[in-house]
Amino acid sequence: MSEVVGVRFRRAGKIYYFDPCGIEVKPNESVIVKTARGLELGRVVIAPRQVIENEITEPLEPVIRKAEPEDLAKEKELLEKANNAIVECGKLVTELNLPMKLLSADFNIEGNRVTFLFSAEQRVDFRELVRKLTGRLKVRVELRQVGSRDEAKVIGGYGRCGRPLCCMAFLTDFDPVSIKMAKDQELPLNPMKISGSCGRLMCCLGYESEQYRQMKQKMPKAGTRVMTANGEAVVTGRNLIKESVIVELESGAVVELPLSEIKIKENPQQAGRKPPIEIEEPEPPEIQEA
Repeated sequence: MSEVVGVRFRRAGKIYYFDPCGIEVKPNESVIVKTARGLELGRVVIAPRQVIENEITEPLEPVIRKAEPEDLAKEKELLEKANNAIVECGKLVTELNLPMKLLSADFNIEGNRVTFLFSAEQRVDFRELVRKLTGRLKVRVELRQVGSRDEAKVIGGYGRCGRPLCCMAFLTDFDPVSIKMAKDQELPLNPMKISGSCGRLMCCLGYESEQYRQMKQKMPKAGTRVMTANGEAVVTGRNLIKESVIVELESGAVVELPLSEIKIKENPQQAGRKPPIEIEEPEPPEIQEA
């Protein structure tokens, strides 16, 4: 068994595990940890706990110490320094005529390394940009290209629901989202209505996908003949949320009835036979961008 502590470096960011090295830390406390980018300041989101050693895929970096007031003050200074770095980087991007959109800049707590995130429609040769930035900022410079979903996560905004974007507010990772999820929920397949700010399918399509799939299995399809208290009828629609069906009676009247008040009429040709097993071929998930 090994002891680990979960640390996050930005809101709704990925959680990384570190070796607490015997330091007693609690959730929401700030700590200084060792990373590939040098020393960084993060916040504890998972208290120290024991895990099986084979569950740890990479060597654990150590927690150096708890953050001091000086570290928190320096973090604020580095945020201002990062804003100035974006301005300088933007000038060079324009000067070099590079097809890229700057998103953010982030210094490590030592202030000797800065990482820029940017988006672009294609691969960008930014070697000259790195060389000139290093000369101007006098620090080590790293540029990382991210996809449209990560761009929305960094920039933030509001969804069509009126709430902050899920990716910015609480989503740590991007799960695969497919058009089949929209079909299962009987949503209009208009890209403008089921796409998020990033231009890709909304992440929230996956939140209730399994519940809708289970409800659809219980509901008769349109065209199915059923028996009701008012006689035989044909299913013309259904409401998955209310678990009700819309039927047209032989009189021509259209009514909405709870699922519990109808009975599927058995086809005489199928009487005594077991219904065929329907094998649903899964559609490939939408390809996620890095």
